[in-house]
Amino acid sequence: MAKVLMKGNEAIGAAAIKAGCRYFFGYPITPQNELPEYMSREMPKVGGVFLQAESEVAAINMVYGASGAGARVMTSSSSPGIALKQEGITYIAGAELPCVIVNIVRGGPGLGGIQPAQSDYNQVTRGGGNGDYKLLVYAPANLQEMVDLMQEAFDAADYYRNPVMMVGDGMIGQMMEPIEFKESKSRFELPLKEWVTTGTKGTRKPNIINSLFLDPAELENHNIRLQAKYDAMKANEVKYEAYNLEDAEVVIVAYGTTSRIVRNAIIDLKEQGINVGLIRPITLWPFPEKAFDQISDKCKALLSVEMSMGQMIDDIKIAGNGRWPVHFYGRSGGMIPTPEGIIGKVKELVGGAK
Repeated sequence: MAKVLMKGNEAIGAAAIKAGCRYFFGYPITPQNELPEYMSREMPKVGGVFLQAESEVAAINMVYGASGAGARVMTSSSSPGIALKQEGITYIAGAELPCVIVNIVRGGPGLGGIQPAQSDYNQVTRGGGNGDYKLLVYAPANLQEMVDLMQEAFDAADYYRNPVMMVGDGMIGQMMEPIEFKESKSRFELPLKEWVTTGTKGTRKPNIINSLFLDPAELENHNIRLQAKYDAMKANEVKYEAYNLEDAEVVIVAYGTTSRIVRNAIIDLKEQGINVGLIRPITLWPFPEKAFDQISDKCKALLSVEMSMGQMIDDIKIAGNGRWPVHFYGRSGGMIPTPEGIIGKVKELVGGAK
């Protein structure tokens, strides 16, 4: 298929429809508004349903209902809106319902601002709501990768019976890039949805979808079974990109659009005789801890570069396991890191190490 030029938010919608999404429930919030606008126009064309709910809380509970009936369903929002959805998200995870949730991150805390940020990292990787649960979290760096991952997101949600989150930022949502909608074969053998609540039709016992377990032993067993599912995700769903780790004096860890800025800095540093590597998590959870085993003994330090105040640092420290000092460079509140700022920090680390 020929490449087409699309805005990020609209490309997300197009990829979701191509992946079989037929229900979308959402509520407007900048900078993801073009996504529900696109879905309102395009969903009816494929026999799907778009509904602008009265609130984010209502939207996520509509997702619960549609997923419980077996539909491929999606919602989207930006940071404060995702915060409002957290109760519904933990209910969905507890009830083991598949869905895709898109978070086009903006600056915070609170209402913050509408500029791009990565300050929802802790929220999306630690659950966000109550209880022991996890989301599979993708963080694409460009529109093509985001489109390519959308099919996998829906398939993984169905396979694991778990909500999946696609995390971008205001740049991903608002930028325009050429993309190609590729034909892809699912790597999952998707089971029949025998658990759906579509009526017994007199042929089976009623299905019950619930996240309430009043018997403590029953709830513990439920949590143990959920944990086994999350362990399977850790074993099978980690995605990352490793670049130039063999000779790197400093290895930068960055994801999403920030990693693209880092790449420019790495090119400039190479010309100045400083070798810098990059680990780019594509899944924020599970975090690519094994990627750090590829780092050579030449490395003097790890550097987390983020559009936040340093929320990914804890995961980097865990993955590094004390083998390297971990440093931070970032901007917050909608300010975007620059190659010059990253270069300055790397030179500071190399000089200090020497």
